Amino acid sequence: MLLDHDPARSFLPYPAVQVPHAPQGPLAGLDFGVKDLFDVAGYPTGGGNPHVLARSGIKAVNAAAVQLALDAGARCVGKTHTDELAFSINGRNAHFGTPRNGAAPDRIPGGSSSGSASAVSNGLCDFALGTDTGGSVRVPANHCGLYGIRPTHGRIPLTGSLDLAPSLDTCGVLARDADVFARACAALLGEDAQQRGQPRLMLAEDVYALLEPEVRAVHAPLLEALAARPQGLARATVAQPSFDALFTAFRHVQGHEAWQVDGALIDGDGLQLGPGVKERFAFSREVTDAQYTQYSAARARFRDTLAALLGEDGVLVLPTMPDVAPRLDEAEETLDAYRNRALRMLCLAGLSGFPQVSVPALRRLDAPLGVSLLGPAGSDRWLIGQALALLPAA
Repeated sequence: MLLDHDPARSFLPYPAVQVPHAPQGPLAGLDFGVKDLFDVAGYPTGGGNPHVLARSGIKAVNAAAVQLALDAGARCVGKTHTDELAFSINGRNAHFGTPRNGAAPDRIPGGSSSGSASAVSNGLCDFALGTDTGGSVRVPANHCGLYGIRPTHGRIPLTGSLDLAPSLDTCGVLARDADVFARACAALLGEDAQQRGQPRLMLAEDVYALLEPEVRAVHAPLLEALAARPQGLARATVAQPSFDALFTAFRHVQGHEAWQVDGALIDGDGLQLGPGVKERFAFSREVTDAQYTQYSAARARFRDTLAALLGEDGVLVLPTMPDVAPRLDEAEETLDAYRNRALRMLCLAGLSGFPQVSVPALRRLDAPLGVSLLGPAGSDRWLIGQALALLPAA
């Protein structure tokens, strides 16, 4: 870590190593943090687990996404904490602790990109790289009052990073400033393959129905303002055939791939896994090849259905999360119940592979609350522009 002080415990306390970056470029003058799933030359890659850290060794080559930011002129200031093996969305690591949420210090930061969100929300760097498999950029963006993107699957390369579930894993960006967010995303995403015009906005009505009435009430003024635009706000049902069916498909696909990635390491090294992560890997161990095939087919059907709904210019408006971040003292069982509620809405982008942008547009209980736009595959830069224009930050 290159910072003199880390009061939020956002970064791993690795010895300081300068990482060469371009002297000029669109991100010159900006500092960024890197989730400890990505290789950074001169540092180990720990993946949020002491066994993985012990096996890592010092990396000689930067992950592809890290190199893109460096080539654009940004300075890497260190490696940020991650939830264990990236298999959580809470931000509490049994081995390394919980980074501080800069927007709501009495609440969890969200994971698994917890350190990245903490570093940005506490003003320790300008933007940070994270990964999003089940929601690990969008969740901490919601909880910490940040802009965040889960891009189209495969849009930003993951070469040189630790996998969780490869067909679901993405590299995302977190920032507290809209301009910095747009600049950092531009450097990593490149240009969209096609130009798009005016968006056809659709309210994800069934997703909003998942919210408690008091949370829907906070969203209502923004939705009314969007509906009052000349283009209006159509209504759509998104979760086909149902939220439970999609959640089940997501859980089995993610679980099977996670066990293929980490199972041999867990069994071979006897990894001591923390609460929640241990149980999720226990479930993952039992997912059969036949189930993976079955639920992968269900995933493909949903992707086709959502693609038909969106077309080339459709954009869904939806809540990023069911509510603001839970408090730090919540029991693991309460956090797991919240996680399962959240994944029912988060899995829409995960299963489809389509981009989702979260904006810190609302507040409730003196804590930030995100609103998202979800668009067609490959529309990432266009979607960011729409989100920044239509969803002003609180």
